[in-house]
Amino acid sequence: MRKLTLVFSICFAALLVSTANAQQIYGEYIESRNADVYTGHCFAMSEVNLMGDQAIVGWRVSKGEWNGVKLDGLSVVGVAKASGTLGSAFTNPFPAKAILIFDEKATPAQRDALKAFAQEMGGELLKNVVRTESAPITLNLEFHGEHPSGGKLQAGELASIIARSITPKDTICGHEQVYYPPLTPTSHTMPTAATLDQFKGEGLGVTWTLREKRSAFVGHFAR
Repeated sequence: MRKLTLVFSICFAALLVSTANAQQIYGEYIESRNADVYTGHCFAMSEVNLMGDQAIVGWRVSKGEWNGVKLDGLSVVGVAKASGTLGSAFTNPFPAKAILIFDEKATPAQRDALKAFAQEMGGELLKNVVRTESAPITLNLEFHGEHPSGGKLQAGELASIIARSITPKDTICGHEQVYYPPLTPTSHTMPTAATLDQFKGEGLGVTWTLREKRSAFVGHFAR
């Protein structure tokens, strides 16, 4: 009986540790790129090595910390220009150049933590940061029931995403699916259409304004 109690105590403690780690940091996520993520194979193949090398990713921390620094309510945005189509199984899109935009409310310590968090989540996409900025950032999602259906990201005058639900009018091939997964780890996302995908900053050697492309994801992250 004593052994059974000990085993139960160890398992319960492990469960508590696992739960605490799973909820260390969580919040909302949005991304868009210059290639359709919800599409058919024929349409996707036509974009390989021609599109999909630009991306905007954004996180808003609902609650949590990174490297021991609390980040509740803060946001960070990454903008990247890769060497090829991101997510393609046939080419290597890296290396990539990236800029990071920090929430203007963040302290220097929080900026460092946000950078470490974004680079951990973004991996190779955000590994090579060539420029950093500070700006007011808003990230708000829309929901249909429990599923995210759209959202808006605004990072000062530098980067913008406006995403809406995909409708039957967005079909082209007739057999669309989620062709590319999200660029970063997420807990739940839905593909959406980007009414606006825009970057007007410096550092990447390119700016862009894209409209009405099935190129976005909205959802949540948890680490």
